[in-house]
Amino acid sequence: MGYELVKLPKGTLFLVTGVAGFIGSNLAETLLDMGMKVRGLDNFSTGKQVNVSLFANNPNYTFIEGDIRDFDTCQQACKDAEYVLHQAALGSVPRSIEEPLLYEENNVKGTLNVMEAARLSGKVKRFVYASSSSVYGDSEELPKHEGAEGQLLSPYAATKLVNEHYGSLYTRLYNMPCIGLRYFNVFGPRQDPDSQYAAVIPIFSKLLLTGERPTINGDGRQTRDFTYIDNVIEANIKACVADEAACGETFNIACGERFSLLNMLKNMCERLEVAYDPVFGPDRPGDIKHSLADISKARMLLGYEGEWNFHSGFDRAADWYRSYFEQNVSTN
Repeated sequence: MGYELVKLPKGTLFLVTGVAGFIGSNLAETLLDMGMKVRGLDNFSTGKQVNVSLFANNPNYTFIEGDIRDFDTCQQACKDAEYVLHQAALGSVPRSIEEPLLYEENNVKGTLNVMEAARLSGKVKRFVYASSSSVYGDSEELPKHEGAEGQLLSPYAATKLVNEHYGSLYTRLYNMPCIGLRYFNVFGPRQDPDSQYAAVIPIFSKLLLTGERPTINGDGRQTRDFTYIDNVIEANIKACVADEAACGETFNIACGERFSLLNMLKNMCERLEVAYDPVFGPDRPGDIKHSLADISKARMLLGYEGEWNFHSGFDRAADWYRSYFEQNVSTN
């Protein structure tokens, strides 16, 4: 992977918020493999202990169980950290429509707490935070490119856009270098298939591997730019060492290719060697119809390559899901 060429002194301290989550735990594992020190922060509201069990005894890993809504906890977590990879947030568009105040508390106030704690620490060289393709809202332009956003469709999207405004403001006003990464439909190992708000690929994998028929919301012709986790890891690490011109900016992190849900499911069925037999349900409120990223800005300013496409990524993810469900069946 391209991030392996990034040169940072071994033992550099990274704070990874949301470390027990899908993306955070994969980031932490990669950083530790690179010889970095990782301090993880999580309150286990959505993250899982099992996600960090692989490196829990690593001498370069320390953990703080705490909530980003608590400013003192954020200051403790940021102390002496040189890089902050802020992944902690509540996901799920449908849930945000049900509980908008909860999303404001976690995704806006929580992010601002971490950002301010990073600024006050005086040690943080780069603050990299997770944004989302949901900020494009109802824009019908394809591919999506930064600066051409539409009307927002959910409170979740609103919180991510507010984060981007704070990232730009902190860069300009406080000289606190922030970079936002707009993730497009990330998937891969450790993505929770059991949550009621789980993403489509882990949900479908679970159903296919347990002999159930997956339900496609809508006609299945809606398209997504599915992004394997290693592309996200690459973007985070390269954002830490990118030129100053990248600071205060946001970047699409994706593959730059799209699949309809119908084609995605057909590919999954072929890889998992199960029958293609979907059920169709109603459209979900707040969902974007089509999504495809223009990743040229990330390539230019971050050196991002995004070399994992859907096929190569799902080949890796499928092995993990098969193992996950085999273990669950054997222990239940």
